[in-house]
Parts: sequence; C-alpha cells; structure tokens
Amino acid sequence: MKNVKIHDKEFELFITYEKIRSIVEEMSEKMNNDFKDKNPLFLCILNGSFMFAAEIFKRISLLDAEISFIKLASYSGTHTTGSVKQLIGLNEDLTGRTVIVLEDIVDSGITIVNTIEQIKAKNPADIKIATLLLKPDALQVKVQLDYIGLEIPNDFIVGYGLDYDGRGRNLIDIYKVTEKK
Repeated sequence: MKNVKIHDKEFELFITYEKIRSIVEEMSEKMNNDFKDKNPLFLCILNGSFMFAAEIFKRISLLDAEISFIKLASYSGTHTTGSVKQLIGLNEDLTGRTVIVLEDIVDSGITIVNTIEQIKAKNPADIKIATLLLKPDALQVKVQLDYIGLEIPNDFIVGYGLDYDGRGRNLIDIYKVTEKK
C-alpha cells in the first residue's frame, strides 16, 4: 500500500519492510558477534517494539540468550506526554547480566532514560540500547544508543509495531503522516 488512513490522518509509505529487514539482519549479526561469550537478556519495550524484538530475537544465534518484556506508555495520540507510565514491570534478576534493550523508536529519549534507570537499580553488568529508529531532532535528553537502525526526521509514523491511538501496528511497512493537524 502506498497510502493508508488511520483515524483522521493520512499516511504515506516511508520505510519498506525490505529496508527494515536489512537493518534488522545487520544489527542481529553485530549483536551475535558482540555477545558471543555472554548470556544476554534482551528486553523488549511493549507495545511498539514487539515486531522489532521478534525479528531481532529470531536471528540471534546465542544459545544462552533470553528475552523478556516490559510495558510502558508515554504517548497520547500523536504526541509524547513527557512522562512514562509503567504498565508491566521487570521481574528478572539482572545482577551481573548484560541487558540489551530493544526499542522501536527513540524520539524524546524520555522513555529509554527511564528504562535505563529502572534496569540500573537491578545491578546488571552492562546495559546496551538497540533502537530500530532514532529521531535526533526530537531528543530532549542525552542518551547513549549502542545500535541505531536508521535516523529519521521528526515526522509522526505508524506501522511495524508503531501506532496512532492503538491502530496501525499491524502494518508491515512504516508510514509517515502526510497532514499536520
């Protein structure tokens, strides 16, 4: 599909699944090399990262790798709320573990900084951040990102797990809004 309408907004094709798959394959290969002698815990931030996390994790060849999930909310409609609400928490023992956070998009940086602080309190050996997308122009806080799939402009996007008020997550490609309201 070249264009989609979700709720009251029109979106146009922005990033194809083929491009996403290429990014994920490259990132997974690097992670397999970087963590070959470790037993990392991959931590998926729900809801938006579920597709990205699944694509990454099925390409991880490390036999000791595990995956877990936390659910956070920081968006209302097309705008960040500026605060992060934890809906499902982290229950694993992270003491001495390498934790690789899988995030769909880093825009303001507030969610990822909040997540890092929660993880640090559980005494991991190391924390690495992998994001499919980064909006450098939207960053409000400084954050160290270890794996960045693609830098994009500060447009509102949907698809591949990203949503507009709960809709559009199921789109395999990523679309950007064409109208500003």
